[in-house]
Amino acid sequence: MLSSEIIKRPIITEKSMQLVENENKYTFSVDKRANKIQIKKAVEELFDVKVLNVNVINTKPKKKRVGQYQGYKAEVTKAVVQLDKSDKIEIFSS
Repeated sequence: MLSSEIIKRPIITEKSMQLVENENKYTFSVDKRANKIQIKKAVEELFDVKVLNVNVINTKPKKKRVGQYQGYKAEVTKAVVQLDKSDKIEIFSS
């Protein structure tokens, strides 16, 4: 898999921005077939940073309902990546 296929998009929420400010950890939505080693290499290659740690969170699809229609929210795999103190990713700072 290519690096651009592994990292889908950044996740920007209040909690993820607090992680960026306090612990230098960045959150991404990733391909569910990717493992920690592939995620680490993809982040290092795409953003030219040094990755110290990778945590992966697999969320289960949640049942949702709108009126009489019901279905499921999409299953998402998130990666929380801790960077070296000297490194930053610019897309999160804007």
